[in-house]
Amino acid sequence: MMQRHVVIDVETTGLSPRHGHRVIEIGAVALEDGVVVGEFSTLIDAGVPVPYVVQAIHGITDEMLAGQPTPDDALPPFARFIRESVLVAHNAPFDIRFLRHEFGRLGLALKHSYVCTMALSRLRYPHLRNHKLETVFQHVAGPPPATSRRHRALDDARMAAAIFVCITEKRVVKK
Repeated sequence: MMQRHVVIDVETTGLSPRHGHRVIEIGAVALEDGVVVGEFSTLIDAGVPVPYVVQAIHGITDEMLAGQPTPDDALPPFARFIRESVLVAHNAPFDIRFLRHEFGRLGLALKHSYVCTMALSRLRYPHLRNHKLETVFQHVAGPPPATSRRHRALDDARMAAAIFVCITEKRVVKK
């Protein structure tokens, strides 16, 4: 039976949903047997301002969010995209905590099991100087593509997907 994994990344307005911080971008890459079979990406207008210190990290501004789908509009299609998949993320507890909070606001449950590529990379590559997404990606696949935007959800999900495939296939692929 084919195993479906969906590698996810979220960008947020801060570090904690308990402090009112919200998801403002979701990126996801669906993998079936290690092959990309689909992608999902959306900005989300959660109705809260993006602090300037956070804008400096991911580059998402209030102006970029104006007119984008609300959580009510963005999350149901995302829920259909991830369906019965195992979720994967780099520093998964962060992304899962935010998504569970957002799903809960809509009366939905996020009961998916998940895998953390950061934890896997610490086990597989203990010698790396750190286990940040870009460091691990560079180790397994070489430099990120020139078009890749750091701290943007879909590009980060694509990098995490490459890491997941390399780790689960127990190989290093340098381009």
